[in-house]
Amino acid sequence: MTATEQGEFIKNHVGPALRAAGLNTKIILYDHNTDRIDYPMAILADPVASQYVDGSAFHLYAGNINALTTVHNAFPTKNVYFTEQWVGGPGNFAADFAWHVNTLVIGATRNWSKNVLEWNLAADQNYGPYTDGGCNTCLGALTINGNSVTRNTAYYTVAHAAKFARPGSVRIDTNVPSSLSNVAFKNPDGKKVLIVQNGSTQSQSFDIQYRGKVVTTALSAGAVGTYVW
Repeated sequence: MTATEQGEFIKNHVGPALRAAGLNTKIILYDHNTDRIDYPMAILADPVASQYVDGSAFHLYAGNINALTTVHNAFPTKNVYFTEQWVGGPGNFAADFAWHVNTLVIGATRNWSKNVLEWNLAADQNYGPYTDGGCNTCLGALTINGNSVTRNTAYYTVAHAAKFARPGSVRIDTNVPSSLSNVAFKNPDGKKVLIVQNGSTQSQSFDIQYRGKVVTTALSAGAVGTYVW
């Protein structure tokens, strides 16, 4: 679909049909790379189509993660979602983990995304099953080889956030010291969650300060830590 075709489909067909049926199914448009944000923005600029749209979804096989903020700033009442990024097998754990945490778990959420999805959940030792023409080197979060289960890059990337920043959490502001990229959330139960990545080549100590209280901690080179209080 072109942007024009998708806009027409939403405003003249699927949007009115969902509303007439009394369904609250969300329409999340585009679902592609951030190098073409003109596509979702053209549809969101159409007031008739936009009334049916919850927000836009993005991948990052081209473009820059900061583009999500551009879309958010232009249409602040519409949600932004990050819906796909793969890890190419066999992969390089340290490099892949660093990139995915910094760019997606931290980068996407600091740029207004309500979620982060890694592709894909599980595969066998041959990256299967996959459809004809599908990804034959996509490394699952889990590799399942008979009774053996191996946890891979995406598993640990997601675990640093998903286990602690629970559904209904909201992002809260933090400063970003040099080489210590981070993002923080407030959970529905009031607990605070801070995810910090040491992007330098040496161990770093740093302070976490909240309402006048300070704790000092440290991360090894390349390490990621999740802190909860």
